[in-house]
This record gives sequence, structure tokens and C-alpha cells, in this order.
Amino acid sequence: MSGHGYESGRLNLPFVGIATFGKRPFVDDWDAIDADVAVLGAPFDAGTQWRSGARFGPRAIRDASTLFSFGHAGAYDHEDDATYLGADVRIVDIGDADIVHTLTEPSHRNIEAGVAKILDAGALPVVLGGDHSVNIPCVNAFAGRKDLHGDDLHILQIDAHLDFVDERHGVRFGHGNPMRRAAEKTYVSGLSQFGIRNVSSTAKEGYDAARSMGSDIQSVRQIRALGSRAAAERIPEGKAVYVTIDIDAFCPSIAAGTGTPSHGGFLYYEVLEVLQAVAQRNRVVGIDLVEVAPDYDPSGSTQILAAQLLLNFLGFIHHAGNG
Repeated sequence: MSGHGYESGRLNLPFVGIATFGKRPFVDDWDAIDADVAVLGAPFDAGTQWRSGARFGPRAIRDASTLFSFGHAGAYDHEDDATYLGADVRIVDIGDADIVHTLTEPSHRNIEAGVAKILDAGALPVVLGGDHSVNIPCVNAFAGRKDLHGDDLHILQIDAHLDFVDERHGVRFGHGNPMRRAAEKTYVSGLSQFGIRNVSSTAKEGYDAARSMGSDIQSVRQIRALGSRAAAERIPEGKAVYVTIDIDAFCPSIAAGTGTPSHGGFLYYEVLEVLQAVAQRNRVVGIDLVEVAPDYDPSGSTQILAAQLLLNFLGFIHHAGNG
């Protein structure tokens, strides 16, 4: 490239090379994670009750994330007058947990083992699902981790569905169960469930049970009436927070690539501003983003939304010093 006025080294455009998350380094040895953030894929979708396909979510989100991989100087936000995710924030991609087809429990154990390795390394786990059942092993990995969450952990769920089914026809670890399994944990003190709306997978008894077990349930319209800052302020300030984001929290007009779309969902900034306020008020100790099923969105917009949301959220966390 010499003689053409270009910078030295490779241009390395987004469509070139291996599609790790954000084109960050790949770490194959889970005992050698040395980073601030470690991204783990959880391509499991056997917990779905209708349309499968979220097993391809991690690969699609990684591919989409390369769009935001220009250079290493970070991303300057003129509205905030801040640079996010500069070279000082070390992000690695550790690949995927091994999935055993048709078998939920061993697949979940492998996901939990990956999250545990990230926590052992002192990094922030970011898990790419997969269906929402993968949240169960993610939360399991926080057992005995008082150094991370103190006496309790608060769960922020952004989702169209309550996911609070206890047991249905013997199923306790599907994508309709994760928030019930989380609420049962002795180290989970409460849940904020934002975006819940429309015909739901949970009957009235599920809502009653969720509230009795410490849930604050708010619909999209209720969050809009509150505003993003007031919504975030419903979460106890200073609590360690685990954030689980189901892409069907968003309106399918902007996120069609999901198994159980629900119209009337959030738009991008409504969620982004809640996450920014949470990052400023709370210590975020874990993140998962689930239910991206890319084959239902030929445009690719759903996975771009997922990647953009995660990268911005990680920027907010580390800029606030709460990573």
C-alpha cells in the first residue's frame, strides 16, 4: 500500500477476516482469559416452544458486530462528548460452549462452565444466545460469588414475555422458565421485568407468583410513561445487576429475526437509554442477549441491532467505571 498515501498496516475492513465479536482477539484457552470483557456463544435453542433458529444467533451477532470494528481508537459520541470502548477496554471472544443436541442439561452445564471461567478470570461475561433458557446456566454460575454481587443479585430482564413458568408438562428449563429459576436463587433479591406485553406465555398465576417473589413488572407503555431515567431508578441503586435482554423486547418492525415476535415493542433508544442509566447507577456483573434467530430476518437488521446494543452498553459500563 506504500506510495498511495495510506496508513501503514492492513486496512482490515469489517468484511475481511474472521468474525469474532467486534473483531476482538479470540481466546481458545479458557484458563488463559485476560480481559475486561469476555464474550461466550451459547448456541442452544432446544428450549423453544415454537420457532427454533436461535442456535444461529451467536454466529450472526458476531458477523454483524464486525460492522462496528473500524480501528482501535474507540467510538466518539458527540451527544455525550465521550469516547467509548477505547483501546483500554480489553474485550476477547472465547468462542462457544459445546452444545449436546437434544439434551438440555449437559448443554446448560457447558454454558455454565464457560461463564464460570470468565468470572474466575475477573472479566465481565457477555453471553450470546441461543434461546432464553441459556440464562439459567448463566445465573447458576453466580452461585457462591459474593465477591461479585455481595449478599444479593438483581436481575434486569428486558423482554416481551415474563418467562416465569415454574413447570409445564415436566419442562422446567426451557425458554419460558428462566426468570422463575432465577427468582428461586437465594442470592437473587429481586427482578425488574421491563417490556412485558400482549398475549403472554405466562398465565395470571405467573404474574402473581413473580410479584410475590420480588418482581417489578412494567410494560412497554408503562416504561414510556415513566421515561428511561425513571425506569432505571426503579432498580435499587448500587445493587449488582445482571442484565438479560431478549431481542423480542423490541418491536418486530425493527427486530423481525426472533422466534416469538410481539408487536408493540421497544424502539432502540428506549432500551439504550435505560441501559445507560443502569450503567451509571449500578455495577453490571453479567449480560446475556438471547433469541436472535437470524433466518427470520433476511435484512440482517436484527443481529445488527443486537451487536450495536451490546457494544454501546459495554461502552457505557466501562465509561462509568462500573464494569
